[in-house]
Amino acid sequence: MKTIEQDQVRASVRERYGAVAKAGAGAGCAPAGGCCSSTVTATDATRLGYSAADAQAVPEGADMGLGCGNPIAIASIQPGEAVLDLGSGGGFDAFLAAPRVGPTGRVIGVDMTPEMISKARANAAKGGFTNVEFRLGEIEHLPLADESVDIIISNCVINLSPDKPQVFREALRVLKSGGRLAISDVVATAVMPEALRKDLAAYTGCVAGAALVDDLQAMLTGAGFTNVRIQPKDTSREFIREWMPGSSASDYVVSAVIEATKP
Repeated sequence: MKTIEQDQVRASVRERYGAVAKAGAGAGCAPAGGCCSSTVTATDATRLGYSAADAQAVPEGADMGLGCGNPIAIASIQPGEAVLDLGSGGGFDAFLAAPRVGPTGRVIGVDMTPEMISKARANAAKGGFTNVEFRLGEIEHLPLADESVDIIISNCVINLSPDKPQVFREALRVLKSGGRLAISDVVATAVMPEALRKDLAAYTGCVAGAALVDDLQAMLTGAGFTNVRIQPKDTSREFIREWMPGSSASDYVVSAVIEATKP
């Protein structure tokens, strides 16, 4: 993808999710005009693998219904660790990670949308989370030092990047040796029709930017990761249909668990 096209995609994603932040919970991954519910409830979160207790443990407004899985469930976060959340949104996963790392650990959320950062910081203050911080930045150019985090989580965000290999190179850079990825994202299970792939609304709606599983595997290993595991979840097609009603999106993409380790 050419630089000018990458910039167009980033601008569209930033505009879309800035509007979501202003509108509040419930806009979901669906493109504008989708038929998502007006509020996010514990039931919505449990469809993605969270418990009702998880949904109730974060400040109101932190769970914005933007995910496609539960990276916390696969992260095995330990006390004292440094956790990085790529595309942290309203802070939902960052706040769930906070008690797991405890007072000696820290959680850093990075998001390129100023409105999301403002919302997440307000949520952190509201919830009294002193070991969580949010930084404005692109996931392709992370505002973190080399080898500074133990684990990277992300929830339905990397598919939005127009330069995924660079995201994984940056992830490897900021991870400590032995650090790990624990990601929920959408992946393509078949080659998409050209019209769907070029639809910016589908891109900002977590569909058109999904990479094929084999391509993701190659990106991760090419960046230097080992122990790469990508596990598609066919049952996710049910809620993906709701993202773009009347489209064929669910024929081509599913949610997946993505794990890898830095040597």
